[in-house]
Order: sequence, then C-alpha cells, then structure tokens
Amino acid sequence: MSEGIMSKAATMEIPISSNGDAGSLPEDDGLEQVRGRAGASPCPRGWLLVPVSQLNALLPQDLQQVMVSGPNLNETSIVSGGYGGTAEGIIPTGTIKGSGLHQPHPSPPVGGEEVVRGIAVEKFDIVKKWGINTYKCTKQLISERFGRGSRTVDLELETQIELLRETKRKYECVLQLARALTNHFYSLVQTQHALGDAFADLSQKSPELQEEFGYNAETQKLLCKNGETLLGAVNFFVSSINTLVNKTMEDTLMTVKQYETARLEYDAYRTDLEELSMGPRDASTLCRLDAAQSQFQSHKDKYEKLRADVAIKLKFLEENKIKVMHKQLLLFHNAISAYFAGNQQQLEQTLKQFNIKLKTPGAEKPSWLEEQ
Repeated sequence: MSEGIMSKAATMEIPISSNGDAGSLPEDDGLEQVRGRAGASPCPRGWLLVPVSQLNALLPQDLQQVMVSGPNLNETSIVSGGYGGTAEGIIPTGTIKGSGLHQPHPSPPVGGEEVVRGIAVEKFDIVKKWGINTYKCTKQLISERFGRGSRTVDLELETQIELLRETKRKYECVLQLARALTNHFYSLVQTQHALGDAFADLSQKSPELQEEFGYNAETQKLLCKNGETLLGAVNFFVSSINTLVNKTMEDTLMTVKQYETARLEYDAYRTDLEELSMGPRDASTLCRLDAAQSQFQSHKDKYEKLRADVAIKLKFLEENKIKVMHKQLLLFHNAISAYFAGNQQQLEQTLKQFNIKLKTPGAEKPSWLEEQ
C-alpha cells in the first residue's frame, strides 16, 4: 500500500499554468529537455513530469541545499492560480505522504517576512523616486539644450564660477611648468654633483693640473649646494600650489557641481508645477498639484541653500588664494634671484624667512631630493 502511494507521489503532475488550463500555453522546448533528462513519459502540454528520485539532479546546488535544509515543504503550498487567484488549485504539500515529507505543524511567526517585505517596499520607493527625478531632470536638460525650456540664472554667481574654473586651468598650467622646472633643475644639480666629483678625482691624479681641476671642483660643489637650496624653495612652491589647486579649489568646485544639480532639479520641478497649473482643475489634478507644489518647495529650499554655500565658499577661496599666492610668488622670486645672482647668503635667508628646512643627506629619512 505504501509503495503504491510512493509511486504515485513520485510522479505527481503539477500544472504550471496560471489558471490550470494547460492547453492554451505554448510548448516550451526546455520542458522537452527536462522530460528527456528525467526519463519521464510524455504528458499534456504545459505540464512538467519529474520523478522525485531524479529531482535533485535537475536542481542547482543552492536549490538542492534549500530542499535539504531550507523551508519545510509542509509549510508551503503550490499555487496554480497565481497571485490574487482563487483558493482553487492550492495543494497543501502536507497531504502528500512519503519518504522525506512530514505532516504539517504550526507555521512560524511571520514577523521576519514582514521586515523583509518592508525593506523591499522601501527600496522600491527609493528606486521609483530616483527614476522619476532622473526623468524630469533629463527632460529639463534637453529642453534647455534645444532652447525650448527656461532656466534660472544667477548672473553674478555664475560669472564667479566661470572665473574660478578659468583660474584653476591657468594655475594647473603654472603647476605643470613648475614641476617640469623642478625635474630639469634636479637633473642639472645631479650633473653638477657628478662633475664636481670627477674634477676632484682628476685633481688628485693630475699633478700638473691639480690647481685647475681643484677650483673647478669647488665651484661645481658650491653650485650644487646652492642648487639644492633653490630646489627646496621651488619644491615648497610646487607643494603649496598643488594644495591650492587640487584641494582648496577642487573642494569649492564640488560644491558648485552640487549647486548646479540642485538648480537643474529646481527648474525641472518648477516646469512640472507650471504645466500642472495650466491644466484642468479636477479632483485628480488638484491632488497631483499639491504634491508637485510640495516637491517644488523642497527643491527650491535645497537650491537656495547650495547657492548660499557656493557664494560663501567662493568668497573665502578668493581671500585664501590671494594670501597663499602672495607668499609663494615672493618666495619664488627671491629664491630664483638669489641663486642666479650667486648670492648664497640671500638664498639661505629666503628659506629661513619662509620656514623651509632642508633635510641633510645623513638624516634618518632620505632628503626630499632623494624622494624625487
């Protein structure tokens, strides 16, 4: 008796259509492949006939694990009617007896399912809002590009922003040239150092030219020392300009980008509100109009806040730029002038004036020249 029930349960046919009518569904090639693998006999269209003994061979590894240790089959139901269907077609699996299937027992609390469902709904709302916002902003941007839409313009602020971008490009050029000067001059100092060593060696090995090689060696060593001092000043100049351009200015431009995005969103929702205001005033439209008014006000507040932030940052950036560049340009001028005038004392005094300290080669850490 039990063997007969097992045989029947092992070859149960479960309809996979939405309403139990398999005849209206097209044949799926994948079903024929599954039948062939399972060794099952032909069955009506839209039905899947798989022996339980061969079911695991057809499942991915992760689903096999679920069959072993996942949700108890007795706690689930097979629904052929789809979501929102009637109670017909629901087969409690607890009524199927056989090896591996047990009688149903009380269901676990559904609190965990509610939490998961709540998270899923929240994520869906976020994606939905993002999609709507992206659509509106893209529509507004295209309208502005083709001259069909209007945009909010703060002439004074946008002039300052464009001036900042132009200043940043020019400072980047100065920074690039100053780095090139540092690299070239470093190579010159290294060559002078090697040339001085060669002169000193020849001075020892050429008695007839000892004096001539000797003072040339001393000259090259002095030039090398002054060159290292000048490189210390130029390196400090490069470091300060790099901080100003790639940190201070870039931070302000990041706020500018946020402001420009907020401006686009503000105009997009403003246009949406204006279009709704010109439409019919029925109950549905009034509801949408209230929602559009609320969204417009929210984006307007965000836009005005970022506009104020940009204005403040631009003001502080201009003050900081003048202060930094005044110091760095004075340093660069005094150091270059002293070096090419051969005034070693003035060159060293320039570094002391700007609190620039050179590390000696014998220090624990390598000198900045060795780090180039």
